[in-house]
Amino acid sequence: MPVSHLRDLYLVELQEMRSAEDLMARTMPTLARRASNEPLARMLSDDVGETSAHRDRLAAILGGHGADAGEHRDQSMAALVAEADKWSGMIEDPACRDTALIASAQRLQHYEIAAYGSLATWAKQLGFEEDLAVLLDILDEEKKADETLTELAKDVVNPQAAA
Repeated sequence: MPVSHLRDLYLVELQEMRSAEDLMARTMPTLARRASNEPLARMLSDDVGETSAHRDRLAAILGGHGADAGEHRDQSMAALVAEADKWSGMIEDPACRDTALIASAQRLQHYEIAAYGSLATWAKQLGFEEDLAVLLDILDEEKKADETLTELAKDVVNPQAAA
């Protein structure tokens, strides 16, 4: 899809984020199985449902604009996921692996936060109020997940890895 207007850019980014959410929904179970810390494993497992819901909500927005939900693939998220898989697969010490899992999960979250922040701004500029409400909800959920990961890292996982 050639991009010649903000609306085009908005739709392409929505397609890319739908792709990113789909990739994450398929990756999180593997990362969760590699976690030794039970709250971390549970959080990564539980995130699959939220991630799948985000993917479906984005597909619905795209459908409302007459855009093909599967047209674009997010290469940046694919690289971040590959890196998370690499780290979590090469670290033998469980506590250290959990620390790396959190760092990787936060990279994924921060990427999503940046993308959803941009999408929400563009939706507002374009007057897509219904889209904006959905995007802001997703953005809030991503921020909460990041905060939970930060607390888990500070309070439990990082101190265990440092011991």
